[in-house]
Amino acid sequence: MSSDGGTKATASADSSEAESTTRTSRAPSKVLIAGAIAILVVASIFAYVGLHSSVKTSTGANAAFSVRASGIPASVPTALSYLMSLGPVVNKPAPGFNLVDQSGKRISLAQFRGKAVVLEFMDPNCVDICPIVSQEFIDANKDLGPAAKNAVFLAINVNRYHTDVASMQRYSQEHHLGDIPSWHFLTGNYSQLQKSWAGYGVSVNAPSPTADVVHTSIAYFIDPQGIQRFVAFPMTDHTASGAAYLPAGPLAQWGLGISLVLKSLSS
Repeated sequence: MSSDGGTKATASADSSEAESTTRTSRAPSKVLIAGAIAILVVASIFAYVGLHSSVKTSTGANAAFSVRASGIPASVPTALSYLMSLGPVVNKPAPGFNLVDQSGKRISLAQFRGKAVVLEFMDPNCVDICPIVSQEFIDANKDLGPAAKNAVFLAINVNRYHTDVASMQRYSQEHHLGDIPSWHFLTGNYSQLQKSWAGYGVSVNAPSPTADVVHTSIAYFIDPQGIQRFVAFPMTDHTASGAAYLPAGPLAQWGLGISLVLKSLSS
């Protein structure tokens, strides 16, 4: 069974000026936003270790986060944007793809024009950060309420040795992602997946069928016109025994943050 390695790797998103860590990162990735990289890193760490408790659901930011990145949706509190390492990217069309989902249905990015999309990259055998992101997606879908009809949740497979539809279906069932009507876990042949990874600047290292899959963990937010607008960098921590987890507070805040960005794009 594949899991995430403990080493860090960086990758540049094709459309962003961001450095991201692999899925086993123990703190949020550094994101270059408006020249404030030092402030962003320190604030992100503080947000993770405790200041997340002061995140507000209004537009008012906590005084500890006095510098706000330009372009962040007004509805997302500054402290929450730091927690997510949320940042705007160059507005250009998101790379297209034509893959199949967990039901064997052919899916293209273009078919979701008119809806806001959040796109992640996951391993169907993952026992590390992917289940955490999956729960955040479920929480975000609930937080959206009636606005969920205007949003789509996507993930592209990063495991070259498990590209079958059954693996996507099994993972989706195990993590209750079927609770999200617009959920699609996408896969294809290795060549198709490679093209998708490259298009979004995702680095994948899977040297053998039994080795840990190490890959860039990044979430893209794509607007209803198919333009990529924001990126965020999922985070996790580990127990002494190596089990991945994220405390309930930041886990819920991530769900809220995803929903707020999707709402801002679809409004």
